Amino acid sequence: MIILLGLLLLMFFAYLGWSIIWVAPVVATFVAYFSGLDVLSTYTDVYMGGFVGFAAKWFPIFLLGAIFGKLMEDTGAAKSLAQRIAKLFGSKRAILGVLIACAILTYGGVSLFVVVFAIYPLAIALFREANVSRNLLPATIALGAFTFTMTAVPGTPQIQNLIPTDTFKTNAMAGSIIGIVSGLMMAVGGYLWLAYRDKKLKAKGEGFTEPAGWEEEKDDKPAGNFIVALFPLLVVVFTLNVLKWEPIISLLIGIISIFILNAKQYKTFVSSVNEGSKGSVMAVINTSAAVGFGSVITAVPDFKDITNMLLNVSSNPLVSEGLSVQVLAMITGSASGGMGIALQALGDTWYQLSQTGAVSADALHRIASVASGASILPHNGALLTLLAVTGLRHKETYKDVFIVALIIPTLALAVGILLAAVGIV
Repeated sequence: MIILLGLLLLMFFAYLGWSIIWVAPVVATFVAYFSGLDVLSTYTDVYMGGFVGFAAKWFPIFLLGAIFGKLMEDTGAAKSLAQRIAKLFGSKRAILGVLIACAILTYGGVSLFVVVFAIYPLAIALFREANVSRNLLPATIALGAFTFTMTAVPGTPQIQNLIPTDTFKTNAMAGSIIGIVSGLMMAVGGYLWLAYRDKKLKAKGEGFTEPAGWEEEKDDKPAGNFIVALFPLLVVVFTLNVLKWEPIISLLIGIISIFILNAKQYKTFVSSVNEGSKGSVMAVINTSAAVGFGSVITAVPDFKDITNMLLNVSSNPLVSEGLSVQVLAMITGSASGGMGIALQALGDTWYQLSQTGAVSADALHRIASVASGASILPHNGALLTLLAVTGLRHKETYKDVFIVALIIPTLALAVGILLAAVGIV
């Protein structure tokens, strides 16, 4: 009950717009105290251990991703890409354009956090062109980057699709039919919802509004050459996926390519790098705070009882696995974190069942992956990063994120389980 109450408090305060930076440690302290843990050591060792561990691992990506996105914006590259996508899909299909751009980058192996930073300036230009409310922007990016290309589409190089390979001795293409069907449900269902919402908002006179301080500074930026604008993105995707370079190196090469291709604008480079750096700090701290809270939750002794209850909720291993991964990802605020806990607890048991022919290892792989992504609650780390970058609050946008990144993926997960149950993998 204490864990549940702590989770509800964190989601409630996050939804109100209270900063997760101070809310997360306060609620984590509440959970620690009423769970019988030593408050001070829990904060200094467990909470800050999770906080610092995440920041140490991901801050370079946040920093370089933010700088890359800011340079794409300030050089006019994002505006050029936006205009070409608008021309390709039509100015009335900005949501579809952003969705596809996110999906291409995510399936290309670009980190979700990098996608958020890189796509944002492009998305702003597209939404402005089509007069689409900015409140739909986080849901659009979440749909394109945090759902079907992250977990369902066979072959995606995202970590949520790679973690199960070790447990089930599978590969990234495992459960292809389940992945394709569930992925189509997420993509098509989510897009139809966002298109419906756009129509409703425009009927009420709610269109695009400029981000604070953007109109007077950014609206007169000229669009760059399309080929020049596209090249840095291709460099990042190619070096990351074909050459298999580390993300840090790929982003550095992408940034350097922007410098070289836009050398005439060198006077603006320092300002762009400074602003991008500032933006990355808030994003990584917000996400680290949520991860720290998740670390405290998993340290509570009774958390093992929750894990065991979820893992034994059904005699059908597909149902047990799907529910366990989804709920644990919700609690921890991390798709990969929740999946890791579930697979560590019963992954070997599920794998042994697959060896007896009771269930397909490929199905177990794909169900675990899809379930991990159907978990975006208000304290989710990726969502907090997305809101920090877009400058929007939960009140303004979470309703649509909830539909496209939680409800529809959950329905897709249920369909995936049904397909696996009848032997369609």
